[in-house]
Amino acid sequence: MPDNPMYSLSIPYFILAGLCEIGGGYLMWLWLKEGRSPWIGLLGAVILACYGVVATWQPAGFGRTYATYGGVFVVLSLLWGWWIDGLRPDVYDVVGSAIVLVGVAVIFFAPRTS
Repeated sequence: MPDNPMYSLSIPYFILAGLCEIGGGYLMWLWLKEGRSPWIGLLGAVILACYGVVATWQPAGFGRTYATYGGVFVVLSLLWGWWIDGLRPDVYDVVGSAIVLVGVAVIFFAPRTS
């Protein structure tokens, strides 16, 4: 892990950002796809804006942060679908998620000289 002590908060920040993006997107989905109140959509938009703020708390640069977040998003999306929609991940989802997490760990946490 890089020497910056802020990296110790990276995983919780990724999880919080993921919950904001998926939760906000889900509320937008409910509004637009399932005919829920526009207030639900507005709340979703506010939560999505919170995602944009939380993502800036990461110590790494934009590219690495968002590349890593993409992998976290994959895993959290599958977990959200399991918890909310009852769609249990299958073996391919689990294997694919593990591959993604290994890849993003290399991208984000690999020691670098510069």
